[in-house]
Amino acid sequence: MTSSAFSHETRSRTTRYEGPIFTVFTDEVTMSGGGTAKRDVVQNKGAVGVVALDDVGRVVLIKQYRHAVGRRLWELPAGLRDVSGEALELTAARELAEEADLRAGLFHLLIDLHTSPGFADETIRIFLARELTPVPDEERYERTDEEADLEIAWIDLDEAVAMVFRGEITNAAAVGGLLAAARARDEGWATLRPRDTPAL
Repeated sequence: MTSSAFSHETRSRTTRYEGPIFTVFTDEVTMSGGGTAKRDVVQNKGAVGVVALDDVGRVVLIKQYRHAVGRRLWELPAGLRDVSGEALELTAARELAEEADLRAGLFHLLIDLHTSPGFADETIRIFLARELTPVPDEERYERTDEEADLEIAWIDLDEAVAMVFRGEITNAAAVGGLLAAARARDEGWATLRPRDTPAL
């Protein structure tokens, strides 16, 4: 396998949209074959997700409406990295509590993903959470908007993997996280990395 020493440089950048979650640019970039080309780029805050695994090998999945695809999807508890300076494992713990009413005594880094590098810089860090306990009723987060009717389900990890291959789970972070968790389990958790491993 050979590698190219060609450097792709951004010659210019035009802002097309700025919003609270992402910004869209059009960049003019030097190409490997010579010349330049325009590429649209979505710059995103990034996100975290959690594969929460209980003592009998079940994972918690949530199902919620996603307007961009016009339907409800099975997903992992997840959320944006929208608190400045917050450690990613703390973001993951917060999302797990808010979306699945769970706390975890043990977090490990499972995988990092570029969700759609053809046009977006978004990354998502997927944690494995174990030693789970429920959030007390009086401390539970009040879910609103799309999360108001969020469905929570406990599914055996192997069945969740089967759901991926049956096309029932299509969310990219959920697919990657579930497959990685099953492989890590089969390898005795030897591939897990510390939760505070530097982010991409």
